[in-house]
Amino acid sequence: MPFMKGKFPLRRTLKYLESSNLVLKERVKIFALHYNIIGNHHRGAKEFAYWNIPQIQFKNPDVQVITFKNMTPTPFIRMFCEDGEDILVDVDSKSRTEITDHIKKIICKTDETLAKEALERQSLNNPGNFGWGCDRQCLCEIPGQVPCPGVVPLPKAMRGKYKYGEVFD
Repeated sequence: MPFMKGKFPLRRTLKYLESSNLVLKERVKIFALHYNIIGNHHRGAKEFAYWNIPQIQFKNPDVQVITFKNMTPTPFIRMFCEDGEDILVDVDSKSRTEITDHIKKIICKTDETLAKEALERQSLNNPGNFGWGCDRQCLCEIPGQVPCPGVVPLPKAMRGKYKYGEVFD
């Protein structure tokens, strides 16, 4: 597998990227993380950038995610919203899990909202669905499809046991 080569291939797997529950609200447009590479009080922000920023980018494709390294004395997260609101989160001397929990509490969608949106995406009104509980019982009800073999027999060429008019057993 060529995608498993590299420094830390775990972060590139689809399973890892989908495992995050950091789905930001729609009003967030820019997510900026400011931290330094050196410094013990920057360690949590550095680990957050390494492990969670790819998940945030994957789960929030409409949000611009920026990281600023070595430009600030203290680490912080700044989020810009579409209504002009500016949210600052101090992450000085916090661990990666503390940062994740805090962000989830402040600006992420709740688990109930995510479950509700997932249910809405699984719409049963899809015209491609057929069977019990759908608009059509059988695929043959769609115009242009082969009719049911119980109603109209299939041509012998379309049956598996006939080939060129001969019967194969």
